[in-house]
Amino acid sequence: MKKIIIVLILAFTQSIFSQDTAGFFAKADTFFKTYVSNGRVKYSAIKKDPSSLNQLLDMAATISVSKSRAKTFQAFYINAYNLAVIKGVVNKYPIKSPKNVKGFFDKTTYALGGKVTTLNDLENKILRKNFPNEARFHFVLVCAGLGCPPIIAAAYKPSTLENQLQRQTEKSLNNPNFIKVKGKKVQLSQIFEWYKVDFVRNGSEVDYVNKFRKEKIPSDAKVSYYPYNWTLNQIK
Repeated sequence: MKKIIIVLILAFTQSIFSQDTAGFFAKADTFFKTYVSNGRVKYSAIKKDPSSLNQLLDMAATISVSKSRAKTFQAFYINAYNLAVIKGVVNKYPIKSPKNVKGFFDKTTYALGGKVTTLNDLENKILRKNFPNEARFHFVLVCAGLGCPPIIAAAYKPSTLENQLQRQTEKSLNNPNFIKVKGKKVQLSQIFEWYKVDFVRNGSEVDYVNKFRKEKIPSDAKVSYYPYNWTLNQIK
């Protein structure tokens, strides 16, 4: 009898969890479709009416996600990161750059997934630490600067996450403004400098980039990094 009760409790808990995350992903999808266009965010519109953003973050605060459900965990925290970044900008808007806000990434905290975290800790201690072999995170976590890969007008969802990660990584690494190639010289985003360990686990940075490129970079190309553009990714 006890075993039956435990099974029923687990089934009920799983049902509630699925409803909560499904609701969150659906509302997040609507939010991004409404306020994101061509890789930029309508911060001024959100500032005028932040109710949908606040509702999403209130939902995200109470949802509990197990890392054993890897795709759900990853999709939840990718969306949570991007929403928290938008919240951080909106709270101080108008601004020209997230770097204009002291402690934007390492001091300001958000309640997400039942715990209080900063943006840096969300990226490094929740996503990168738990999934050290998934460097594609760097092409979907959007820091509000134009130097970042562009934010998409959709939520990341467990069922589509693999395709979304792949598509956004390919878009970035085939973009001549993101990967700047001139003969045997290549300039990479400073993302590759800051998180180099993530890109050289199975070869060089060029090896990693070439996995996703249509036109391969020479394996002996000289690598350097161009300055990051922290200008706000806003729609004026």
